Amino acid sequence: MGFTNIGIPGLIIILVVTLIIFGPKKLPEIGAAFGQTLSEFKKSASHLMSDNDESTNSKKTVDAPEEEKKDLPS
Repeated sequence: MGFTNIGIPGLIIILVVTLIIFGPKKLPEIGAAFGQTLSEFKKSASHLMSDNDESTNSKKTVDAPEEEKKDLPS
């Protein structure tokens, strides 16, 4: 059993327990903070992936002239 099998009743129980622990005034703040954290994580992950793609492409373009220099006579 994993987290994928929680279902609607499980989510309702989690929400009720969270509401009891943190209270109705604090719950929107926690939700907003969680949303911002998730948004920053997604942004960082996509930025990291784009940096990785750029570095892979730049290595290929930087390495090509060096190989051509090896073939030229001195």
